[in-house]
Amino acid sequence: MKTAISFKSINALAIPATIAGIAEPILSITDTAIVGNIPVDGLESLAAAGIVGSFLSMLIWVLGQTRSAISAIISQYLGAGKLEEVKTLPAQAIYLNIALSILILLSTIFVIKEIFELLNASGKILDYCISYYSIRVWGFPLTLFVFAVMGIFRGLQNTYWPMVIAITGALLNVLLDFAFVYGIEGFIEPMYLEGAAWASLLSQGVMALMAFYLLWTKTDISLALKFPLHPALGRLVLMSLNLFVRAIALNTALILAVREAAALGDKYIGAHTIALNLWLFSAFFIDGYGAAGNIMGGKLFGERNYDGLWVLAKKITTYGLYVSIFIMLMATIFYKPLGSLFSNESLVLSAFYGVFYIIILGLPINSIAFVLDGVFKGLGEMKYLRNTLLAATFLGFVPTLFLGKYLNWGLTGIWLAFTVWMLIRGGTLVWKFRSKFKPLLQNS
Repeated sequence: MKTAISFKSINALAIPATIAGIAEPILSITDTAIVGNIPVDGLESLAAAGIVGSFLSMLIWVLGQTRSAISAIISQYLGAGKLEEVKTLPAQAIYLNIALSILILLSTIFVIKEIFELLNASGKILDYCISYYSIRVWGFPLTLFVFAVMGIFRGLQNTYWPMVIAITGALLNVLLDFAFVYGIEGFIEPMYLEGAAWASLLSQGVMALMAFYLLWTKTDISLALKFPLHPALGRLVLMSLNLFVRAIALNTALILAVREAAALGDKYIGAHTIALNLWLFSAFFIDGYGAAGNIMGGKLFGERNYDGLWVLAKKITTYGLYVSIFIMLMATIFYKPLGSLFSNESLVLSAFYGVFYIIILGLPINSIAFVLDGVFKGLGEMKYLRNTLLAATFLGFVPTLFLGKYLNWGLTGIWLAFTVWMLIRGGTLVWKFRSKFKPLLQNS
């Protein structure tokens, strides 16, 4: 049976995926807002949370790419009517991913001071970075396990259970943040920044337990490791390696931006942390349609339904643009209040307001890039996504970033570099999709 492509079928996947997606940056935004208002060393705590958050995001995004590879392969097998042939693959992929995450965790924990010094953290900010990271890092394997399970559900055309897991984790994190950071009189002493780290770690643990239980009870996928290795594991590893390189390029941009913002001074890294969290929030909000493109695109590709694939790409791109315009309007209306949610430091807010308009104006460009990125992941086009990110980062972002530094554009130069980055990403994906799949329409 051909996959239905309608507003209803797309949104049945996109809306839960959007809710699940924004739960992740909400965790980070919650930490940022609560930490930024800590009565003791609030500015230093905010800067440390921003630096550590960026580094952890890099680690998670680099290894979390298995989620997209699992989703693509399962959805393609589902579309081809061969789901039974792939049931041993997810467990093998998950165990491989967790083993790599533990290896990376152990390799960073002993040199973390040197890592944060490379990111221009020093003095009290460096001390806070080390204490915050030493707690939060233990949630790294848990997050990757949750990501892999979410990839399995997505491949099965189900975004509901990932949404439930993500919402539970986000709400729990908010409650624990208030309890641990500020304390509860007579019960819990205020732990300030370390409290935010413990809140995140416990939330990640609960999400991992939920993911395990739901996979066990709601699917036929087993987490028992069985041999021999599945023939598709090699393809999954290759796809993951391409996405691994892509994620390194992506995070090169994010880490360079954090490093340059930190070099500008404490108020600028604080402002950049707020801006980056809002940028990531909008990205995950728009990315719900990217997730729908990933899920449905893989299945349509497995069916060899190229007409449907073309229609899907047009529809979800349009829907993504509508969402970006809505976010633009809301961000413009609440331009000032959004900043004051995160900090009461006038110098930080002044720097933030000086660049927020750049983020708002770039949202439609971002929506095209994020949505088509999801479609290409569903199609298994990981090599092209890798090359696109490498070009966008090293031919677009990096030259613009250092041109801005040379011309003393400050934080504005950093966010102009992000705009150039997204223009290249979106433009190359539009060109590739049209050049590859439009000719196939005539033969389908």
